[in-house]
Amino acid sequence: MHFVSKSERSQLDEKRDPKERLRATLALALERLNRAEKTTNERNYDEALAELGGYLGLIGDLRDFIARLDQNKGSTRDLYRHFEMEVRKHIPHLGMIQRTTPAAYVRNIKEAEEFIKDTRAEALDSFYGHSVLREPPMEKAPASAKDAAKDAPLGAPASTGKDLTPNKRP
Repeated sequence: MHFVSKSERSQLDEKRDPKERLRATLALALERLNRAEKTTNERNYDEALAELGGYLGLIGDLRDFIARLDQNKGSTRDLYRHFEMEVRKHIPHLGMIQRTTPAAYVRNIKEAEEFIKDTRAEALDSFYGHSVLREPPMEKAPASAKDAAKDAPLGAPASTGKDLTPNKRP
């Protein structure tokens, strides 16, 4: 379903500057999305899905292009930020397409929406990846009461396996 046409590929390959490529790709993608919305309103659902496939191909291509850049540079983080901000605006368009599409085609539109949400999440993770501290994983609780008794400090009462915390409900 995801594809980039030859003419779009040649237009994008001409752009050497990452910012220019970002702008060009997002402009082409928005054009595809608007055509998908228009053809959906005209009840031409197969053509709308083809336009949506072109839109998703452009977004995926841009995501892959930015991922190949040096992740430690501030300019790459800026590209991710701009990418996320622009793609966020596309989600209501997908909602409009979904509302006016028959049930037989909705599955593809939902998958497209999930792809866009996942792409946005990747962009945000990449943008904040250098400055956000992750919480350490939680330690596993002992499997049995015997294991809990072995791990308990000396003098501590042995666990009966039941939760002894007071119940807040009457």
